[in-house]
Amino acid sequence: MTDHSLPDTADTEAESQPTRRSVLAGAGALAAARLAAAVGAGVLGAGRGMAATQRPNILFILADDLGWGDVGYHGSDIRTPNIDKLAETGAKLEEFYVQPMCTPTRAAFMSGRYPFRYGLQTGVIPSGGTYGLPTDEFILPQILKDAGYSTSIVGKWHLGHADKKFWPRQRGFDYQYGPLIGEIDHFKHSSHGVVDWFRNNELVEEEGYDTELFAKDAIRIINEQDGKAPFFLYLAFTAPHSPYQAPQSYLDTYANISDPGRRAYASQITAMDDQIGNVLAALEAKGLRENTLIFFVSDNGGTRSKMFAGEAAVAGDLPPSNGKYREGKGTTYEGGTRVVALANWPGHVKAGTVNEMMHVVDMLPTFTALAGGSTDKTKPLDGKDVWKTVSQGAASPRDEIVYNIEPTGGAVRQGKLKLVWAAMLPQRVELFDIDKDPYESKNLAEQNPKAVAKLKARVEALAAESQPPKFLMESLRLALSIPPVLPGATGGHIEGSDED
Repeated sequence: MTDHSLPDTADTEAESQPTRRSVLAGAGALAAARLAAAVGAGVLGAGRGMAATQRPNILFILADDLGWGDVGYHGSDIRTPNIDKLAETGAKLEEFYVQPMCTPTRAAFMSGRYPFRYGLQTGVIPSGGTYGLPTDEFILPQILKDAGYSTSIVGKWHLGHADKKFWPRQRGFDYQYGPLIGEIDHFKHSSHGVVDWFRNNELVEEEGYDTELFAKDAIRIINEQDGKAPFFLYLAFTAPHSPYQAPQSYLDTYANISDPGRRAYASQITAMDDQIGNVLAALEAKGLRENTLIFFVSDNGGTRSKMFAGEAAVAGDLPPSNGKYREGKGTTYEGGTRVVALANWPGHVKAGTVNEMMHVVDMLPTFTALAGGSTDKTKPLDGKDVWKTVSQGAASPRDEIVYNIEPTGGAVRQGKLKLVWAAMLPQRVELFDIDKDPYESKNLAEQNPKAVAKLKARVEALAAESQPPKFLMESLRLALSIPPVLPGATGGHIEGSDED
């Protein structure tokens, strides 16, 4: 990694723009021929010592608003034995970054590109939103499907719901089950009283706790595997997102927690952990565990401000904990963007702690390489292949993290130096040495104007490449479409006014 010590930052050049990389050359018939030849020769995964039969199944498990400090292996009193075992026997990825909120993280995962490039950098897609992940982005399930994988999503989508062109089945998934919107009642499966529960584009009305239903469906998919093709299963839990709800049996196990919100939150996490255990057991029973790469990640940090708690009312103190990391969901501080993350693949991922920078955008090129796929159809990627970092603890190929770029400011880290710049008035500029001060307690901006200027210039350069936030444009549209609120108004006028 480049040395980004404070005295030298003014003299080093900003990292160049990432460029698209191709794992396997060719497209169409040529790509198919080369893939077939690679399978026949047993050379897929060349450079990693993998035979063709070792192209892994990929199980990517995403938690929703899980606090960094709310798993057992990070010291929590919340019981997560299955997650803890995956961490103990796999790689604990302690500098794994995501976007500050749900939709942007999911978009980054799907596209391998920072969401400011296509207008999804701000907020989340609201229930009344009509936009989604742009359809000209060629995304991960499409790549893996082209590489011969079966592709399934079980759980939350939140990348567009108002038009079917944005839905998972239209974006490369062979199978889809779960909600399309961002927040639902965990038992009623509804948002604002409208049922949001689909299987393969068809509305489904069924009873049950969503966490348990997701696992049941994931297990069914695993049991139906015939071994003819590897699978990609994106298991996106809605836990522990608000509203904080759990079955009574779980609430009873946390009777020692007096605060009802935290009791329900802890119950949601343990319920999710139990279901992860059931999914792992299904993989073992089917004989698939040894050739399945598992990632477990949260989509952002735990919620510490009610501004970002969601559309449902949340009473009392917010229960998530991000440990000593500053703030949480919705912010570009470490508490909002550095998340619980681990990788586990027996015999391929070295057990231990990995303190190397990586970002959720890196998943697309990493999974594509492991799958023997091609990124020829994608737009230029921000992600990098981090497999050696994940599997062996090698130095990360990236030296920069872009936390976010918005019209109101941005945050970027190069090496150990991180700039958080709130550009709206009154302007706020903060510079942190993340290696020495990961909790962002000491602002070094005044003492290091050259470093600040360099990182500001990087933010401005990225801003010049960004698209306007669709959330702000949609919010304006919705606000302007609301009828006027006037005392006693009916039929577009005021009762009792001079017009009567």
